[in-house]
Amino acid sequence: MNVLGISAYYHDSAAALVKDGEIVAAAQEERFNRIKHYDQFPSQAAAYCLKEGGLALDDIDYIGFYDKPLLTFNRLLETYLAFAPRGLGSFVQAIPVWVKEKIFQKGLILKELKALGLGAIEEKQILFSHHHHSHAASAFYPSPFDSAAILVMDGVGEWATTTLGEGNGSEINLAKEIRFPHSLGMLYSAFTYYLGFAVNDGEYKVMGLAPYGEPKYTSLIYDNLIDVKDDFSFRLNMDYFNYCTGLTMTNTRFDALFGAPRHAPEAPLGQRQMDLAASIQTVTEEIVLKLVAALHRDTGQKNLCLAGGVALNCVANGRILREGPFENIWIQPAAGDAGASVGVALTIARTLGHAEKNPANGTSDAMKGTYLGPAYGGEEIRSVLVDHGASYNELNNNELLSDIAGYLAGGKVIGWFQGRMEFGPRALGNRSILADARSESLQRVLNLKIKYRESFRPFAPAVLAGDASQYFDLEEESPYMLLVAPVEKSRRKTVSDADNARIGLDKLNVVRSEIPAVTHVDYSARVQTVHEDTNPKLHSLIDAFKKLTDCPVLVNTSFNVRDEPIVCSPEDAYRCFMATEMDVLVLENFVLLKEDQ
Repeated sequence: MNVLGISAYYHDSAAALVKDGEIVAAAQEERFNRIKHYDQFPSQAAAYCLKEGGLALDDIDYIGFYDKPLLTFNRLLETYLAFAPRGLGSFVQAIPVWVKEKIFQKGLILKELKALGLGAIEEKQILFSHHHHSHAASAFYPSPFDSAAILVMDGVGEWATTTLGEGNGSEINLAKEIRFPHSLGMLYSAFTYYLGFAVNDGEYKVMGLAPYGEPKYTSLIYDNLIDVKDDFSFRLNMDYFNYCTGLTMTNTRFDALFGAPRHAPEAPLGQRQMDLAASIQTVTEEIVLKLVAALHRDTGQKNLCLAGGVALNCVANGRILREGPFENIWIQPAAGDAGASVGVALTIARTLGHAEKNPANGTSDAMKGTYLGPAYGGEEIRSVLVDHGASYNELNNNELLSDIAGYLAGGKVIGWFQGRMEFGPRALGNRSILADARSESLQRVLNLKIKYRESFRPFAPAVLAGDASQYFDLEEESPYMLLVAPVEKSRRKTVSDADNARIGLDKLNVVRSEIPAVTHVDYSARVQTVHEDTNPKLHSLIDAFKKLTDCPVLVNTSFNVRDEPIVCSPEDAYRCFMATEMDVLVLENFVLLKEDQ
């Protein structure tokens, strides 16, 4: 059975192809059209998936859509009714779009598919799944477990904001849920908005800013904004929020509670903003740990699967791993809405196609390292370089690894473009910018001169899986960069009393370990363990770097600049390379030195 999964019309639209139960291809539309967080139909992503699978629409048995639009419409109507007459302006803006397009989404999807010009599909072949079931399926079915507890947390999907359940074999049972407007994802996004960042984009910034502050406002949050019950549930005090009926996340009462209006976007960040970030991060972690404890108590499972946007909070994930009751956890690497395209396709394959869940062995999963996007051959790359008049050398593998390891050891910043593009928000070594983690100045240089983003944003280490425990307090695999772990104490450096006394962004340039470029101000790091079976070329490069430097750790950050999606094609990579202060570009085995261009 061939199933094409689609997520669209909210944010991060994507497509995924499942053939006989196997994930063959998956990609976000933003990578092709270069519009970050693109929310409309994923035409190019769908066309790519079909091409990768060698299929036309005539060969597709079912199209799966990741949620049920009519339930979402029902939620909107009931919410507006409950809060009336508040929200009239928002209602007037939203309802015409729903009446014109979203209520009749099956017809809209059919129209978009036919516009691809890649064959025919009938309306009866388009099926819809519940939003949180799509998330749950994306977490459980590709996981290495035969049975597991499942926790889905996001802003909202139809009515659900938090869902608890379990999976056994090919069966998923979602037993409990918390409903809109009571949402941990919305609470975190409210603070994202209040701190001046963009919702559905700036949550990573809040998480990165948190270690610079102190959680001074946690009591204020618990006393006024959220009531956490003895069981798994919680309720928000909607007097302080505007997202049900307005066009903003928070209101003037929220402003008064925290003593100031919303922080202006792009304005300098002060200690107050850092303390607010630390406070909401702490509250989020504590509530997630309570949810996890309740889920373990209810299911008795030893394994846990996570999905939904909140599952991208890798600091909370690290605490679940270290402090939670589960023996093993697995997180869908595309945990946000994009990954739900995989979930709905797998659901249809399991239920209607009777495909079996991939055999579980407790270690491997079915996501193929997330390397599910397009790859580009040598002739395609050469054509791009010739068209741009680029100066390049083509090396064999041994020459390439030796030269690039030497450049890295010499302090060069490398654009590294290899194989199939990653699916999900993380670059995991195929569309990455790489550098030497031992550099004391690199974090600042990368942020300001290459990524063009805020100076406080941390960078992640890519470490050989076999060496990870020597550098980080992490015994488990973390192939998807979704776990934060402390830097191993033996790798830390003694910090002077004067440096310890620094506050706010003054903490930034203190050297705290042997790998300062990836050590955050709280001695943590968002770790990617690199495995030879899923990414042999990156593994070989880090190994070559280790032989030169005795260090098996590189900085790995996504190959893009601020406000742009991660690069997809050789053309994207070349343009990004030329527009930044990267030193070297590697496109498969083609090497470009900036000084030669």
